[in-house]
Amino acid sequence: MRAFTVGQVARRFGVGVETVRFYERQGLLEEPARRASGYREYGDDAVAVLRFIRRAKQLGFTLKKIKGLLGLRLDASATRADVRTQASAKIVDIKAKIRDLRRMRDALTRLTAACHGDGPASGCPILEALNDPDDRVGGEDLGPVRSRRTEP
Repeated sequence: MRAFTVGQVARRFGVGVETVRFYERQGLLEEPARRASGYREYGDDAVAVLRFIRRAKQLGFTLKKIKGLLGLRLDASATRADVRTQASAKIVDIKAKIRDLRRMRDALTRLTAACHGDGPASGCPILEALNDPDDRVGGEDLGPVRSRRTEP
């Protein structure tokens, strides 16, 4: 088994040292054994978990969902149907985001077409639409603004 420092593991996966430590605090990654010097020593199993986390994040899973998927991976009673359910739910989420992005694009396209780009900013159809108390932007109800918390 190879042993890696937290810095080596972090560099290998393109994340910061604090991100690796955050994953430990969140229960995604087991806290590694320490060398006599006190340095953390990560083995191949930790590298595999970090790879899993990175790939799951690339597919859009949140850290909470990734923790669940990691749990399924280790649960002897878990089935493929359990995993498939998680993936199917993510697909539904992605489709909703795509619909939202298309609505935003279409509204912004209409607003941009209405603005000729010359003259003072006052009276600009884009700014007027953003200031409209009707909660519609470019003739489109974009729904509530969703807060997005970025995870390390």
